Amino acid sequence: MTPETTGVMDTAGLRHELYTYSGEEQFLAGVRSFIDDALAAGEIVLISVPEDRERMLREELPGTDPGVVFMDTVALGRNPARLIPAWQRWIGERTAEGRPVRGIGETDWHGRGGAEIEELRYHEWLLNLAFTGSPAWWLLCPYDTATIDPETMRAISRCHPYTLTDDGSRPSPDYVREPFSWAELEPVCDPYEEFPYARGDLAAVREKVIACAAPYGLAGDRLRETLVAVTEVAGNSIAHGGGHGTLRTWVQQGTLICEFRDAGVMSDPMIGRMAPSPRSLHGRGMWLVHQICDLVQIRSAPETGTVVRLHITLPQP
Repeated sequence: MTPETTGVMDTAGLRHELYTYSGEEQFLAGVRSFIDDALAAGEIVLISVPEDRERMLREELPGTDPGVVFMDTVALGRNPARLIPAWQRWIGERTAEGRPVRGIGETDWHGRGGAEIEELRYHEWLLNLAFTGSPAWWLLCPYDTATIDPETMRAISRCHPYTLTDDGSRPSPDYVREPFSWAELEPVCDPYEEFPYARGDLAAVREKVIACAAPYGLAGDRLRETLVAVTEVAGNSIAHGGGHGTLRTWVQQGTLICEFRDAGVMSDPMIGRMAPSPRSLHGRGMWLVHQICDLVQIRSAPETGTVVRLHITLPQP
C-alpha cells in the first residue's frame, strides 16, 4: 500500500468539511456560524488559523468562552506533516475529558512554493485516512479563493467529503474517493552534487552534506540536526532499499535540498506523520526526520523505488 495506490478509507471518525470564502466578511460569517453552532451543542472548538485571522476572531468572539481554544502552530513550522499529530494529540485530550469536539484549521498560504503546496494538498487527503476509526469530530477547513489558484482549489475540494455553503453543510459534489495523484517532483536544480552510497558510507554522506551546506552558513545545532535527518534517511536506504542509494544535494531559493533515491518501497502513507507510541520501534526514524526538516517529500512505488527529499531552510544572508 503506497501513497500512489492507497484509496480513501472509511472516514466515520472525521467529518472533513471545506469552506471556501473571499474576503474577511465572508470568512467571519461562515466561521462564526460554525463556532456558534458548536457552542450551542455543548461542543469545544479548537481553532488553528493564520495570525491575522486569529486576531479577527478574538475581536469578534465576545469575552473568553472556555469552549473556544486557539492552537498556536508557530512552533510546528511550515511542514504540514506535523499538523496531523498535533490534531491527534489535542483530539485525544478532549475526548478523554468526554467533550464533543470541532476544529477549524486554515493554513497560511503566503509565500508557499510548489513543493509546499503539493504537500499541503496531500495533507488534506491524508486527514481522511488518519482519523479513520477515531472518536467522532468535525473539522472545518476555510480556504480563501482570492489567494489560491483555481487548479489547486479544485484539487483540494476533491479531498473534502463535505462543504459549508450559505445554505448550510452538505455532502460535497466535488469529493472523489480515489487514490492520491501526485504532481511531478520539481526538476533537480543545477548545479548539484551526486554521490552513490552503500554500507559503510554514512560518514561520507554527512561530509557531502556539510560541504554543500557550509558555504551558505548552515552551522551549529541546525547543521547537527540536519545531519541526524540525513543519516536516518541514508540508513533506511541501506537497511530497506537494497543496501545502497544515491544522494543528490543542491541549494535552491534559500533552501538546502538533500535527495535520496533507492530501490525500496515505503508502504505506509502515514510514515513519519503519526507520533510513535513509547513501545513501538516502527516509524521513529521518519517521525524524527519530519520534526527536523522544514519539508519532507516522499515518492514511493514498486515500479520506481523511493525518492525522499529533505528541505532545510538556510540562514538569511
